[in-house]
Amino acid sequence: MSVRIGLSGAAAEAVDRIVPQLVSDLVASRITGLDATLWGADAEAEAEKRLGWTEAISIARPLVADILALRDRLHDDGVTHVVLAGMGGSSLAPEVITRTQGAHLTVLDSTAPGQVLSALADRLTESVLVVSSKSGSTLETDSQKRIYEQAFSEAGVDPLERIIIVTDPGSPLDVSARETGYRVFNADPNVGGRYSALTAFGLVPSGLAGVDISALLDEADAMSLELAVDAPDNPGLILGAAIAGTKPLKDKLGIVSDGTHILGFGEWAEQLIAESTGKLGKGILPVVLDVDSPELSENLPDLQIVRLVGDWDDTREVADGEIEITGTLGAQILTWEYAVVVAGRLLGINPFDQPDVESAKIATRALIDHPTKPLDPAFHAGDIDVRGTADVVKDQHDLAGVISALLSYLEEDGYVSLQAYVDRVATPQLAGLRNAFAARAKRPVTFGWGPRFLHSTGQFHKGGPAVGVFLQIVERATEDLAIPDRPFTLGQLIQAQAAGDASVLADHGRPVLTLTTANPAEAFVAILAALN
Repeated sequence: MSVRIGLSGAAAEAVDRIVPQLVSDLVASRITGLDATLWGADAEAEAEKRLGWTEAISIARPLVADILALRDRLHDDGVTHVVLAGMGGSSLAPEVITRTQGAHLTVLDSTAPGQVLSALADRLTESVLVVSSKSGSTLETDSQKRIYEQAFSEAGVDPLERIIIVTDPGSPLDVSARETGYRVFNADPNVGGRYSALTAFGLVPSGLAGVDISALLDEADAMSLELAVDAPDNPGLILGAAIAGTKPLKDKLGIVSDGTHILGFGEWAEQLIAESTGKLGKGILPVVLDVDSPELSENLPDLQIVRLVGDWDDTREVADGEIEITGTLGAQILTWEYAVVVAGRLLGINPFDQPDVESAKIATRALIDHPTKPLDPAFHAGDIDVRGTADVVKDQHDLAGVISALLSYLEEDGYVSLQAYVDRVATPQLAGLRNAFAARAKRPVTFGWGPRFLHSTGQFHKGGPAVGVFLQIVERATEDLAIPDRPFTLGQLIQAQAAGDASVLADHGRPVLTLTTANPAEAFVAILAALN
């Protein structure tokens, strides 16, 4: 068995209660058989064109030889640095695959000018850029592609030799790239972005970076038959029931890496779960934790812990109320994909759409097309401009007070969302705010790098249960970067993305606090001091 799962407490009870019915309803074989009726009439049209991930292994196999041949040719030409321009699942899957396999991949999933400038300064003449966009119209990846085209040309490098396109057949990017003469890999259009890890979106950048992608597919293939069988020991049914079937529902899922060899799996699973389940006021909020996270000692009644562990020990007892899972990367990817669509059936939602993701994009585009002067800050805290919804900033004059005001709106079943629209390469320490806020709030706290989270957990923030409070940290870039043939810069784009999302959250009645700074490292220190 490639995946092993251990359970106790409410999760074990849910499995005992629910899995027999899932087996009786032939859920596993119907998923594998592309049965679009499993999630109800309202979801059927979408599900009919989104179940291709169950066949991803066989469809992807023919791509492997072409990917490896391209990698060899690039190496022969001295090209050894792979950069990926992608958002959401298009970047998170290759990131976990390459990190786990020890292959170097520069993931460019940001519009922060400093982060893009750093990537451009890193071995440009030895670099190849993979541009991944399912729709072919993703604003971030289009901007990055334009910037790299210009940079390659200015460095005397032919962009046609150094930019690889991954997109759906017939997308605007597919059409324009082929007309221009770029090398294009098409992905299966019947697979949604967050389920695309084992398609061209996961395989092309990972394979070019040096991963043994045949072995990855073998790992998933070894699991595929077991996941397709209607049996009580099917790991996909067990995990789906455990995360979505507890009574009452534990709708926060803490994902803890605890001895696993897989690096970054929590971040990949986070976007899969949040975007698939967070809608219609329902959903499971994934919270990426470490073994020292404060939430683990709080015994929160709505937090289900799942630990990603290493080698399986049949004598080890699973901690009370927890889930433990181990397995190879390919096997775990496929198992979690099955589990999440099973969870969607149990929750009564469509796990394949993302109805609220578009709202932030529309708000961003409106601010870009019709730029307006930002609202005056409510006050300044040193270098930090403080803005927010009226109820949060009213009568506040310092960081400690305004952060306390934001947290005062945190309900018993609520969560805190920290969102950092900054250069994450230059200021990785900002992620440390997650544990600090969790210790203060004694509630689950999520952390997302902007704008990449907008393509994943952003769906849950707007479509899931309305119990979140939101803190944005936005970098005011001191060095900007123009986007060729566009009337806006990267600095203007990321500011619009933060402001657009804040406005949508506010329209949904969510409390929002925005801290804008030219120095995120100093802001980190100031925020920690204010918390304490």
